[in-house]
Amino acid sequence: MRCMNTPTSTPVVTVFGISNCSTVKKARTWLTDHGVDYVFHDFKKQGVPAHLIAGWIAAVGWEKLVNRKGTTWRKLDAATQAAVVDAASASTVMIEHPSVVKRPVVMWGDGRVTVGFDESQWSGFLP
Repeated sequence: MRCMNTPTSTPVVTVFGISNCSTVKKARTWLTDHGVDYVFHDFKKQGVPAHLIAGWIAAVGWEKLVNRKGTTWRKLDAATQAAVVDAASASTVMIEHPSVVKRPVVMWGDGRVTVGFDESQWSGFLP
């Protein structure tokens, strides 16, 4: 596996997610198979990086980041779900409940941010 643990001077891809998530596993395998070095940030072990959420929201929108179809969202009480109405409230819920973030969130070396795994889209990012 070509997963790197520390950033280098060259642009690095960072994959954010949960290690046992099947979509994250597919994404990591795809990156490795295509020779893309990356750093993995596990939400379960390292939390959601609060300082990056605003940039993710600016790039893709809070609606895309909040996984309203997942088990974690469905287990939230109705009041918490109803309170997610904008970027600020979505950020709070994502920080408090890391599994509610749609995965993987990928920060590409050139600054692009993507959510989810889309092989055809990602192929366009390769040199």
